[in-house]
Amino acid sequence: MTDVLLDIGFSHDLAVLIAKLVGVVVVASFGLVWTLFGIWLERKIAGRFQDRLGPNRVGPFGVLQSLPDAVKIVLKEDIIPTGADKWVFNIAPVLSVFSVLLAWVVVPFAFGWTGSDLSIGVLYLVAVGSLGEIAVLMAGWSSNNKFALLGAFRGVAQLISYEIPMVLALLVPVLLSGSMSLQGIVQQQHIMYFIAVPMTFVIFFISSLAEMGRAPFDLLEAESELVAGYMTEYSGMKFGMFYVGEFLHAFTFSVLAAIFFLGGWKGPFAEDVPFLGLIYLMIKAMFAYFAMMWIRMTFPRVRIDQMLAFNWKFLVPLSLGNLLVVAFLWKLVPDTNAINSFGDAVVPTLVLLVANGLMAAGLLVYLRGEGLRERERVQARLVAVDPAVTAGSGD
Repeated sequence: MTDVLLDIGFSHDLAVLIAKLVGVVVVASFGLVWTLFGIWLERKIAGRFQDRLGPNRVGPFGVLQSLPDAVKIVLKEDIIPTGADKWVFNIAPVLSVFSVLLAWVVVPFAFGWTGSDLSIGVLYLVAVGSLGEIAVLMAGWSSNNKFALLGAFRGVAQLISYEIPMVLALLVPVLLSGSMSLQGIVQQQHIMYFIAVPMTFVIFFISSLAEMGRAPFDLLEAESELVAGYMTEYSGMKFGMFYVGEFLHAFTFSVLAAIFFLGGWKGPFAEDVPFLGLIYLMIKAMFAYFAMMWIRMTFPRVRIDQMLAFNWKFLVPLSLGNLLVVAFLWKLVPDTNAINSFGDAVVPTLVLLVANGLMAAGLLVYLRGEGLRERERVQARLVAVDPAVTAGSGD
């Protein structure tokens, strides 16, 4: 676009400025339009999981249902509670949406289609992601409501805790590609990293679910305990912005999962026809997004103590051990710093895949032992309370 503007007669600086502004508007609009579609898609699929039809009245297959919902939420009364800090209260939902939109700046949509190919792209993602945690704390603190404040405390504890295994998982594709640029990570995936390091993908996926606050880690809202968590006092468009941020967050993490582990835009003829790369990226992202919806509709919510214990006692040690094993093997296999084709990537991928298989087998044996010991402890407590309970009655 810059070349077209230069041909028309614009100065170089003005042409670059206009091209970047148009890019920002297009990317931001895509994210917001996707939210309308994503809400319909998730409600439709949730309906199928729960043996009902889902939205089916407005437009073909109910695809336009999100539009009247959006109009309704815009027209609702905006209420600010007495004693609230108005500035902080009003900024929090805006910051929640912007923390997600900023992540799209470094997303490589196709070969050569990147808003800004930062050499520290992964570090940038982690930095802008932390703005979402600040938004949660601002919303809870400024609402002058104990439920909102307690929800914010829970939210920040959850988000900071699960950020550690997520960042440790992100270090694996950085290590394998030798780059922190997202475009560089995609181009180095001659074989998808999902095949080489499936355990890392699982760690990233679980920690991403917690970072998004989605079931079974949706304790940030926990409507049955905390009314709506840090969003208790929000209404109208401000509540809608948190809603938009949540759905956009889920899709953004799906796109990032596709970039880091599923080859991003890579596919047949993607370098010759960049639009094909965009289609490949969206298909891979939808695969990850469907998995998120499946988990959300299937698993029950866990308690806050169980969730934090799972992170600190299991997921963090596992992600640390996984990173150390991958780094050791990557250094052990020769010529891993000169992988330029599919053939070069076969041997290192097989070595990492075998190592992941062994780690998964050891992990299953450990989990089975822990499960049996926990069952014995529960059985012992039951016997202590009621001696009539026998050792085999729980089977």
